[in-house]
Order: sequence, then structure tokens, then C-alpha cells
Amino acid sequence: MSQFHEGHRCTAEERAAYHAAGWWGERTLAEHVLDHAEHRGDQAAYLTEGGAVTWQALAEGALGLAGALVDAGVRAGDRIGVWLPDGPALHAAFLAVELAGGVIVGLGARAGDRELGHVLAASEATVLITAERVGGRRAADAVAGLRRSGAAIRHLQISPAVEDLHPILDGRGIPARSLTDEERHARRRGPDDLFLINSTSGTTGLPKCVLHTQNRWRYFHLKATANGHLRGDDVFFGAVPAPFGFGLWTSHVTPITLGAPTVLLERFSPAAAVELIERHRVTVLSCVSTQFIMLLAEGDLDRHDLSSLRVMFTGGEAVPTARVREFERRTGAVALQFYGSNETGLLSGTTLHDDAEVRLRTAGRIVPEMQVRLFDEAGRDVTATGRGRPGCRGPALSLGYLDRAANAELYTDDGWMLMGDICEIDGDGNLTVVGRTSDFIIRGGKNISAPQVEADVATHPAVAHVAAVAMPDPVFGERVCAYVELVAGRSLDLAGLVGHLAERGISKELFPERLVVVDELPRSSGAKVAKGELRDDIRRRLAAEAHLGGRAPTSTSTSPAAGATA
Repeated sequence: MSQFHEGHRCTAEERAAYHAAGWWGERTLAEHVLDHAEHRGDQAAYLTEGGAVTWQALAEGALGLAGALVDAGVRAGDRIGVWLPDGPALHAAFLAVELAGGVIVGLGARAGDRELGHVLAASEATVLITAERVGGRRAADAVAGLRRSGAAIRHLQISPAVEDLHPILDGRGIPARSLTDEERHARRRGPDDLFLINSTSGTTGLPKCVLHTQNRWRYFHLKATANGHLRGDDVFFGAVPAPFGFGLWTSHVTPITLGAPTVLLERFSPAAAVELIERHRVTVLSCVSTQFIMLLAEGDLDRHDLSSLRVMFTGGEAVPTARVREFERRTGAVALQFYGSNETGLLSGTTLHDDAEVRLRTAGRIVPEMQVRLFDEAGRDVTATGRGRPGCRGPALSLGYLDRAANAELYTDDGWMLMGDICEIDGDGNLTVVGRTSDFIIRGGKNISAPQVEADVATHPAVAHVAAVAMPDPVFGERVCAYVELVAGRSLDLAGLVGHLAERGISKELFPERLVVVDELPRSSGAKVAKGELRDDIRRRLAAEAHLGGRAPTSTSTSPAAGATA
């Protein structure tokens, strides 16, 4: 296994201080679920379009799958991949891996073959838990492809019914057997131990694997609970998939800790979302900007009774002020923001006590115990200027990345974990995102690495050079636009490019959504592609198309890029 970079570990004194302050605790999420099964077993833990899963059913399903994992030879500390659609079975599988003493390797349902192979190999996963179909394809076909590429992975398929997960290991049914108390105690991993590995976009072409403990999410839970006055009688709607940080908190950590029910959708749909919010009297909605903008565009929004909503959590990116203000007006919910990342947890947040200007225009006050500093490009502390790249050190931090080289970029030399944005902190301690240092496109709250898109597009035989940039979008915030120079005599359209990427097993979120063919990409004086000119160009194109009232084309040819200098 890769060695950790020295910067990631908090000291024994810091750990003791976090426990003494009550930010970190001693109970695990699985222990909370078992307690809920005993004291409120017939109450709903998860609510879906198809029905409810009670705490009792969730606990029994998790214990039965944990027993099957043990009987399949899973040892304490083994890494177990979980690749499932968003739903109750995913949460039962997370709990089962925890109860069996394993470490969850969380994989997004839309992950392509390359991402699956990379994350499973990097994490050294021994088993992959799937449904029969994930992300619109047969999981068995994906596993066969992984094995042809050399992966030594066992395949455990389960059903979506938590009450009868019906585990099948490499084509052979194995009985679900409830894990005994003795086995559970012998295999128990504490909340300070490695609990989950998930992925985040990397700038070098492949995802980075982030290491999580339960206690760093317990701390996040405590701050969110205080900011939004969250309670056990709330009804949550977790719109972001659970393997990712925001989704992990909103549909797994906080509802399980509080014993509150959570509404889940396998695939987010604004029409289905508003119907479920009304039906289940949802009080707390957690979503990225793209999702609440999609809700605003839903034609039936105002015909549904959404008066139960009292809080909407969003953030982790620049939030459009006018749209979030409209969401408050049309639903009655109070919008709360936070700022942070999968790696850092939260650095700042707004609360129910903040006035509207703070809540809607900023990401809230800096959290004191996260010790936020600002750094310039040279790594110098420029906190006094109020503008720079945030770095932090505190109880919300992950354990960093699996990869030592990636960790070296994540931390300063003296151990401060860095963000990829440029932020300003005003005299009241409120943080605002004003720019970004990393070459990312943020589509619907998900960071997409532009260099990764470029590396994939460059594999097409017709492409000589490529540059990927963010294309502004009123719903998703940004979409992926690829500018390409072609090999002499070749042609290419978007459909052909997307087909090529799909054949290579590239994850769908990395597909360009617009292709612009140019004679020559603009270059800066240092011979680098002048991406600023391309961003200006795509904005001009969109403005011209909007003025003409036409629909934006998906493929465009030009000679050269309008407004760009060759």
C-alpha cells in the first residue's frame, strides 16, 4: 500500500483535544443503527419511490450481509468496493462492510471502467459489491472487463431489497447470516480508524483516493446540526449520491446519528423530487446548486405543497445569489451554505441566525477550530491581506490521499491542507469564493479535471491538440467544452468523439458536451494554450447564439477560434 505523506496525520495531542471538546466521539455509525433498531425499529430509516425501509430492516440486512462477507473470507481491514445505485441497499452495504471490520471503497454509480479499475487497484480492494445493473449496464460485464485487465477482484452481487439482499458471490449464492456480537466486537474499527475511501477528480488524469474516518464526519455533522438546528424528528432528502463527501454526510452520517428518516432517489429528477418532498413532508433538503436550480425550473414546483421545507443546505462551490434567493421565496426554506471539500470538510458555514445578505452572498463565517489561513502562489501566509488560497488544520480534515505524490500537493510543507480556490475573508470573518487555482470545471457541484478530459480526448486518432474549458450554463453552472486542432485531413464531430470515449470506458461526466474545431489553438507567450482566450470565446459564442434565439450547436468549426490570436 502507498505510504502516507507526513503532513496528513494529526498529533496525539490534537486527537485528545478533539475528543475532549466533544467534536470526536467513541460510537460508530453501525452502533447507532443497532441502537435505533432496538428502540425505534418500526420507524422509517430510508424512504424511496417504492416504499420505506425501517431501522430494524436496515440493521438486519446489514448484519446478514456482514455475516456473508465474513463467510466469504473477508478479513478485518480488507478494502471492499461498493458500486451500487443510490438507495437503501447502498447504505446497508456500507454498514455491512463496517460491521465486518472492512474499509468501504465507495464508487459512484456513473463510474467508467477506467475509474473503477484505478480506484479498486489503488485501494487494493479484494471484493466488489454491486447490484445486477449499475449505471445502466450489467455489473457482471464490468467485472469481466476488470478481470481481463488483470484485476484480482471477487464479485458479490446483491438485490436492491434490503429485507432480502440475496448475496451471490462469483455466481454462487451464499446465505446471509447475521453477524454474531462476538464477531462484531472482535472486528470493530473505531471512529478514529480508516472507515472509507472515495475518489475525487485529479489534475493528472486519474481520480485521487481520499481517506476518511467517521470522526471527521461526526464533527461535520455537529456543525451542520448546530447551524441548521437539525433534530431527530426532521425528514431529510439527500439529493447527492452517498459515496461522495456531501452525500455521505447528508444521507448517511447525520440521519443515522440523529435517527431521522431520509428520502432517496436512485437518479435525481426534479419532478420526482418535489412529489417526494410533498408526500413525506421533507424538512431538510441537501443538494448542490444545479439541483435546486433544476427544481426551480420544474413546471409543477408551485403546484406542490412544499411548506414542510425549513432548511436547504448547499455549497462547496460558488452559489448563484439570485437563484438561491428565488428558491427561498418560492419554497419558504432558509438556504444555508458551507465552504469546504471532500478532503477538508467545512472551513466556513452560514447559520439560521445570519441575515439574508450573509447567507445568500457568502459561504459564512470561518470555523475557528479549523484554523483557516490564506496562502499566495509561493506558499507564503497572506492571511492579513484577506485574499488568498485557503489552507486549514483541524477536526474536519480527512486523512489525505492514498498517493504520496498527491499528498505533497495537498499540503504545505508545514502541514496545512490546501483548497484549490482563491477566497476573500472580510472583516466579520465571512468567506467568499472569488476564483480558482486548479484547472477544474465544476459541473453540477462535481469537480471535473480539465487535464483529465484533455488526456481522454487526445486519444482520438483525429485529434492533434486539445484544450478543455468551462462553458457557462444556467442549470449546471458549467459544462465541458473541448477545443481541438485536428490531424490534417481528418474530421470529427461530438457524436463521434463521445462514442470513442464510451468505447474506452471513460466515465460519462468526463465527456465533452460541446466540441469546437479550430485551425490552431491560441498560445500565450510561453507557448502554453491561452485558456483565458478560449473561455472568452465560448462566452461570446453563447451570447451570440442567445441573441439569435437559436439552440447552441454541439459541434462547431471555426478558423481560428473567434477572438483568439494564433
